[in-house]
Amino acid sequence: MSQTKLTIDKDKFRINGKLTYSEIPTVKPQMHGLLMNARFIQGVFDSKNRAQFHRYGKTFDPQQNTDALIAALPRWYEKGLRAITVGMQGGGACFTIPGEELQNQPFSLDGTWIDPAYLQRLYRILEACDRLGMAVIVSYFYGFNAASLQGAAAVIRIVESMTRYLRDTGFANIVIEIANEHNVSAFSSLPILHEPQGIVALIHLAKQIAPNLAVGCSGAGGYLHREVCQASDIVLIHGNGESRSQLYNHIRRAKEYAGEKPIVINEDSQAIGQLQVCEETCCSWGYYNNMTKQEPPVDWGITRGEDAFFAWRMADMLGIAQPEIAPEEQYYFQGFEPQMHHHGIRFPRVACLYPEKVNYVRFYQNGELVYTCYDESFTCGFRSNWKQDGFLTRDGDVWEAEIVLRDGKTLRLTQRVKNI
Repeated sequence: MSQTKLTIDKDKFRINGKLTYSEIPTVKPQMHGLLMNARFIQGVFDSKNRAQFHRYGKTFDPQQNTDALIAALPRWYEKGLRAITVGMQGGGACFTIPGEELQNQPFSLDGTWIDPAYLQRLYRILEACDRLGMAVIVSYFYGFNAASLQGAAAVIRIVESMTRYLRDTGFANIVIEIANEHNVSAFSSLPILHEPQGIVALIHLAKQIAPNLAVGCSGAGGYLHREVCQASDIVLIHGNGESRSQLYNHIRRAKEYAGEKPIVINEDSQAIGQLQVCEETCCSWGYYNNMTKQEPPVDWGITRGEDAFFAWRMADMLGIAQPEIAPEEQYYFQGFEPQMHHHGIRFPRVACLYPEKVNYVRFYQNGELVYTCYDESFTCGFRSNWKQDGFLTRDGDVWEAEIVLRDGKTLRLTQRVKNI
């Protein structure tokens, strides 16, 4: 029997009848009913190209991957995380391996079969989150991995069989996400997933099969469609690529479309300054860090730098008491951990506990200026708040980050490359 029952009360969430976070005496009352979450999309990941993911000092194994996620959940729960997003077709290794090479496919192409090993791993995650008091947003389709499916009939079969499976588990801590960013071009060969009318029909299909489970569907960063919002039980939006003002506008528009429904951002970025927007708008936020949480093999723990700073800020925003972090420990020059490179390509960035205090960051390689970043996340080769270019590094290279703060002070951090 399910230990965690997630229900919706207008625009708020309840777990076992109580507004989320209300069980914690020190939590700010305006945070009651939110669902702070993280994109752990590769929780059931596997690949026909599994050998490609023997990297970062690890040999990829799908069972060990799920084991490690489950082991990491209690620590995240302590920091205030109450939901994770897990994808049947996973997500992209967006920095290192093209999407079409992932070959992460739990479904037969005609939609008549689901790999039982994926379902077994998913069940274990559902069970672990149920024990802890967490929800799981189960995403069915991901663009590159869905593109090979054999048309609308296959998609319908998968939605039917997946929804029946989730219903029949008996768990009540589940939210269904029909597709991850359904409007992106990777879905264009499947109009039933790409077009809003198809998504609306699939949402209604899932709700008919499992009326006690909440259903929604996300679009790419900044995207909203009125009919999809109105059909959804939970309005799932993505904030990646947006500034704080754009995210604020996005949330306002979602509230206009949604009426009295909860709005959950279940993918944004490592730009934790966005948390301020969510606090002021009483909106649930979803942490997304491709390098630490989506590039297989994943480290599911609260790793040093971006993960740790997000966890601290989330807990602090909620009102969960946290130990003070010394000023000199509030910045970390990330991307130089010995094994975190792909054929020598590294992704230098400056993680900040308070990125709002930073004006810009200059990056130097062996004394030469290679890039200046003016926007959060403060990455070398900035493309968006969640994506950056990689840089070829060699053993012995010296990298320096010159951090210019808004108060005029300057900090310098140095890392020496050691590629293992």
